[in-house]
Parts: sequence; structure tokens; C-alpha cells
Amino acid sequence: MKLTSADRKKFRIRNKLKSVSKDRFRLSVSRSTKNISAQIIDDIKNITLVSASSVDKEIKNLKKNKMELSTIVAENLAKKANEKNIKKVYFDRGIFKYHGRVKIFAETLRKNGMEF
Repeated sequence: MKLTSADRKKFRIRNKLKSVSKDRFRLSVSRSTKNISAQIIDDIKNITLVSASSVDKEIKNLKKNKMELSTIVAENLAKKANEKNIKKVYFDRGIFKYHGRVKIFAETLRKNGMEF
């Protein structure tokens, strides 16, 4: 099976993170044209610890633009992570550039106490 360039990029980034993420969890970000979601994953146990998305009920009802939604989702994820005492993570941007909504998402997480 031949992989697309986006799949190769995604696997290349994730494999680098998984090889060094023995003591930290991975924060994976996914965005579409309208929504953004993120989850904190334990790669050793292969489970999702915390997740947040712009399609959650409390966030979906807010009529905001995409940049503001990224900020709200990041604050929600940081709050949930703090409840589970997760402070240090590796930021997995996937195939997305560190620009625009992904950059705002990361900066908001840093402001709310996450380290990566």
C-alpha cells in the first residue's frame, strides 16, 4: 500500500515523538475546516487520558469564530489535564503547520500551565 505525503509526514512526526516520549504523554491536535479537537494520549498503554473538542455540547452552542474556538478548546483541555495532574506533554501537531489556529491553541495551553 502506497502512503500519501500527508500520511508519511504524520507517521514521521509521530514516530519521532513516540521514541522520546517515555516519561511524558502525547498531546495530539486535529483540526478541520470548522472544528478543532485535541487529546492527551498515553502511548505506552495506548489509551486516551483527556480529550476536548469544539463539537462538545457546552462549546458547540457558543457562536464564535474559529480562532476563538481554538482558545476555548485549549482552556477546556488544560483545565481537564490539571484535574488529572498532567503538566508536561509532547505537542503532536500531526500534518498541520505550527501556524494559525494550531499556534493559538498551543500558546493558550502554555498560558494555562502546560509545558511542552
